[in-house]
Amino acid sequence: MTTSTTMTIRLDPQLKAKLGRLADGTRRSRSFLAAEAVETYVDRELAIIEGIERGLADIEAGRTVSHEDAMASVRRAIEVAAGGSA
Repeated sequence: MTTSTTMTIRLDPQLKAKLGRLADGTRRSRSFLAAEAVETYVDRELAIIEGIERGLADIEAGRTVSHEDAMASVRRAIEVAAGGSA
């Protein structure tokens, strides 16, 4: 059994009405849909932060490629995809 906790948030009345329409249309509760939306948002934002942290660690460790080298690699890939040779 999963446990949950309660959190109170303030919503614009129009957003609350839209959430209600969505709840009616999906036969889910507003609470369920709001929790699902918050979870999706939090997961996405945490993934972004973790990606930034990994990038900063790569920079500190010297695991980088110059812009010029990266663009040369992209140009070669485009040329190969277009039927040329690298």
